[in-house]
Amino acid sequence: MNPSYDEVLKANSMRGEEIKKTPLIHSPTFSEITGSEVYLKAEFQQKTGSFKIRGAYYKIKSLSNSEKKNGVVAASAGNHAQGVAFASSLEKIPCTIVMPKNASPAKVAATKGYGATVILEGVNYDESSKKAKEIAETTGATMIHAFDDPQIIAAQGVIGLEILDDLPNVDEVYIPIGGGGLAAGTLIAIKEKNPNIKIVGVQSKSFPSMYESVKKGILIESGGSRTIADGISVKMPGKLTFSIINKLVDDVVLVDDSEIIKAMFLLMERMKYVVEPAGAASLAYLISKKPSPGKKVVAVLAGGNVDMYLLGQIVDKGLAAMGRLLKLSILLPDRPGAFKEIVDEISLANANIVEVVHDRLSSHINAGSAAVTLSLETQGKDQANMLIEKLKTKNIQFTLLT
Repeated sequence: MNPSYDEVLKANSMRGEEIKKTPLIHSPTFSEITGSEVYLKAEFQQKTGSFKIRGAYYKIKSLSNSEKKNGVVAASAGNHAQGVAFASSLEKIPCTIVMPKNASPAKVAATKGYGATVILEGVNYDESSKKAKEIAETTGATMIHAFDDPQIIAAQGVIGLEILDDLPNVDEVYIPIGGGGLAAGTLIAIKEKNPNIKIVGVQSKSFPSMYESVKKGILIESGGSRTIADGISVKMPGKLTFSIINKLVDDVVLVDDSEIIKAMFLLMERMKYVVEPAGAASLAYLISKKPSPGKKVVAVLAGGNVDMYLLGQIVDKGLAAMGRLLKLSILLPDRPGAFKEIVDEISLANANIVEVVHDRLSSHINAGSAAVTLSLETQGKDQANMLIEKLKTKNIQFTLLT
């Protein structure tokens, strides 16, 4: 059964105080970068850190008393897990979440913190989902699907209502797609009110399952390469979500990890927003492809639950990509004053040394030599390139690591 526009309205009326209407924020920074008038739908500010709580809350709120007595079970790598766990705690019903063994420890801890029993099973969503279905069959618990459920889809569609409330004359909306629940619901809500608004789904190049399915008009399993965007790393879209998206979507496009990293970095530096990789996919496409000059566009920032270790890497890689973090390996004669010559050149270039690693003992370093790995902070690519050229003119042997 396809969810209807009326179901979206019903989900909106039942959300209570727990589910926030998240802000739609105009960004002069990203408007200038993209040439569009960019608005950011801040779902990363939602309770539990993502839009997933919307669907989980509405689905669980709609269960009968007997269903609630048997509890619920769900499979998720993180955001849906936290949404289901939190919604279950509000209704005071038993909740079991099956998560992949490689799930973020922070997301596992957060899910347990909401009172759920967590089982680690499998190495991806599909394997975890299989285990969750087995638990549902043996215990009588209700399976709360992450995306392929009419009520889940309808509740995610409330985001579309909120966008239209805040920006009725929006031209285009860009939405991350994993399994497709968010995109399907938003399509139902927006296309009902104004079918001329362009809706574009954004997937990871590593998991292009909905992209391939829409392109060929049939449900296709696709993907499996490593990606930082674990929240949209779904090999097989839902049957229901595909049927809706295939009918209503204007386009599905792809982004890679490097484009996502740049978007996350700029969100942190320019907006002071911490957005997870999957949540930043829509903005990543706008920044990298600049597809809509002069148009009013909304990028849905779907979640903000990012692992702290990954966040550190994002900062370093973002700085490196913008030429503001330069990493060099330099081979020097092992004598007094040799390193000072290098430091003097760096100082003249007005670069800042943030890390030094000195190595005499590795097998690839000849006796009488020393290798020094330097991490340098620069003001941008022009300054970095000037320093590189200066080192070359001094006949300094070095390897550029970033």
